[in-house]
Amino acid sequence: MLQQQLQTMLALQDDINTLVNENWRGQNFPWYRAIWVESAELLDHYGWKWWKKQDPEMEQVKLELVDIWHFGLSLELQQGSPDAVAEKMEQQLAGEQPAAGNFRENLEAFTLNTLSSKQFDLVGFAQLMIDCGLPFEDLYRRYVGKNVLNRFRQDHGYKEGTYQKLWSGKEDNEHLAEIAESLDSAAENFSKQLYMALKTRYTGAQKDLA
Repeated sequence: MLQQQLQTMLALQDDINTLVNENWRGQNFPWYRAIWVESAELLDHYGWKWWKKQDPEMEQVKLELVDIWHFGLSLELQQGSPDAVAEKMEQQLAGEQPAAGNFRENLEAFTLNTLSSKQFDLVGFAQLMIDCGLPFEDLYRRYVGKNVLNRFRQDHGYKEGTYQKLWSGKEDNEHLAEIAESLDSAAENFSKQLYMALKTRYTGAQKDLA
C-alpha cells in the first residue's frame, strides 16, 4: 500500500511538473530553496516568538507540510522514474517509527539538512509528520487533493486568467474537500475519481450561470 501510494504521488508530481515545463528535470530548479522558504512559513504558523502568546495553527502547519512534500517529491524525481524512486523511499521509511519530539528543533534540523545537501531529507520529514500528528494516509489524501486541484485549474484556464476559483458560493478548495471526504482514498484511481467529480461539479456550476 505504501509503495503504491508513493508511486501515485510521484507520478502525479512528475505530470504537473511536466505540464509547467516539459524539460523540468534538465532545468535543475532549486527545489531545496522552496523547501527552505516553506519551512520558515511553517514555523510562523507553529509559533516561535517567546515574547507573545502563540498557539500552533495545526491545520496551517499540515498544509505547509503538504506544500513541502510537493517540492520534496520533485527533488526525489531527479534521481529516476516514479517506480524506482518509490521503492527507494519505501526502504527509507521502513522500520519502527520514532517517538514525537521537539517540532521546532526537528524542523530546524530538517531545514539545515536540506540546505547543506540540496536534497530532500525524507527521514527528517517523516519525523515532522510524527511530531505534528500527520499520518501518512492523511498526507496522501491532502497531497492528491492539492495536486488534482492544481491540475484542474491549469486545465480550465488558470494560466489564461479565465478560471473561476469561486463557484456555487464556495471556493474550489472547499468543493475539493467535500468531494474527497465522499471518496475512498485507498482506491487505486482515487486521483482520477477526484478529478472527474470536481469536473462534474464545476461544469454543472458553469451551466447554472449560463
